[in-house]
Amino acid sequence: MKKILIIFLLLTLSSLALFGCQKTEQVKDEERLPEPNELKTTAEVMEGDFIYRLVSEKDHYGEGEDVKIYAELEYIGPENEMEIRHGSSPFLFPMTETTRNYEIEYGVTMAEERTVLKKGEPLRQETRGGGSYSEHDPEEYKEFMKKVMKEDYPSGHYIVDGYASFDTAGDVEKEYLIEAQIEFIVDGEE
Repeated sequence: MKKILIIFLLLTLSSLALFGCQKTEQVKDEERLPEPNELKTTAEVMEGDFIYRLVSEKDHYGEGEDVKIYAELEYIGPENEMEIRHGSSPFLFPMTETTRNYEIEYGVTMAEERTVLKKGEPLRQETRGGGSYSEHDPEEYKEFMKKVMKEDYPSGHYIVDGYASFDTAGDVEKEYLIEAQIEFIVDGEE
């Protein structure tokens, strides 16, 4: 009976040790930042008669360096041009900074604008920062957002969940919400 109890205890301890090692490796993998060749810096999505592109010009930026992110919307349909309706911009660039788990909002005004897209000529716009905070947020969060709002991104891993939101105007009206995701890293001391 003692031998069975000892064998049972050894098997149980061995199982716990193996499980603990696997869990530690998982946590380390989740905390690890992606390597440059793992980062997706360009995305292109075709929906209907439109192509939406989301691009970061680099996968790594230095802290204090200008982060260059832009979106394009290209009409590829049968007509020579297409009129679209949208807010102050058809493009939004909300982000998540994953090392701090901060959501960076990106807003546009709801005023209705109209833009005529010529077939094969992309409409292009760069991001203009984003972010917000309230007086009740922690000081660290406020300082982070103040930098982002000035387009001075602190070090970290950023995922851009960009999208184009617009309606077609004219005979055939249709709503579009075309989404894409890219990422980049800002290196530097905090």
